[in-house]
Amino acid sequence: MKRVHVAAAVIRGVEGAVLIAKRPLDKHQGGLWEFPGGKVEAGEQVEAALARELLEELAIQVTAARPLIQVRHDYPDKHVLLDVWEVTAFIGEPHGVEGQPLKWVPADELAAYRFPAANRPIVAAARLPQRYLITPDGLSAERLLDGLAQALDAGFELIQLRAPSLSSLDYRSLAERVLALCAGRARVMLKGPLDWASDFPDAGWHLTAEQLRLFDGAARPVAGERWLAASCHDARELELATALGVDFVTLSPVRATASHPDSSPLGWTRVAPLLAGFNQPVYLLGGLGEADLAHAVRIGAQGVAAIRSFWPD
Repeated sequence: MKRVHVAAAVIRGVEGAVLIAKRPLDKHQGGLWEFPGGKVEAGEQVEAALARELLEELAIQVTAARPLIQVRHDYPDKHVLLDVWEVTAFIGEPHGVEGQPLKWVPADELAAYRFPAANRPIVAAARLPQRYLITPDGLSAERLLDGLAQALDAGFELIQLRAPSLSSLDYRSLAERVLALCAGRARVMLKGPLDWASDFPDAGWHLTAEQLRLFDGAARPVAGERWLAASCHDARELELATALGVDFVTLSPVRATASHPDSSPLGWTRVAPLLAGFNQPVYLLGGLGEADLAHAVRIGAQGVAAIRSFWPD
């Protein structure tokens, strides 16, 4: 079955709200909400197709857009490639030219709406930032909390509490303080045994590669409304992450790092095809920083994860 190439847009409005449209009842997946866009014609550039579709459907002219995510999905009756771009500036006031209902929705509320199955990774990508801060190990609790306070002031919205040198008791105590500090300002991803997860209902969970392999063939270990991520290093681990239903992953190491001197770096040439075959948001990790963000996004990543280059100290 031929795969239909569709250009779709995550259109940002005031305070990051996202514009969604309801599909007509007589169309495929009718009655569900979707991200505006339409079919890419033969020989047409995706960005040109997106601009054309948004002008035809919403009467807006796109002035700034960037790639966000590509999703391949197979319905029983249709195979699609969703080529999704984030539109951050446009001219005109969007309205349903074809009579379709439109709605501006805060990004964090998108998960409450019914979308076609292929749109689930897009919902995640629309809710996630480009930068994923991972805390450095070996700091005192006070130094770490002070650094996090600076990071929050700098606008970081996704934080992983990584502290492998701490005892279980000390990590859990620190996690409580970090969650309190970040409440309402940033999402916190914790690491550790999954039987801790019920004790921290406001946190997401980031699985190690070892945990990911242990869950091979198992059901998703946390509820669907909680963030679930995993550390991946190769195609097999990306397959396991897909099967488990994670919301996003880190893929590493892109470059050699001092913290993992024995790990063989993937390099940009190996990263790109891995991204092309994976449908969920990916943060690239390992020797990267702010200067690598644009390239990471350009080749299909959600953004960059980092410890040293993002840490305020």
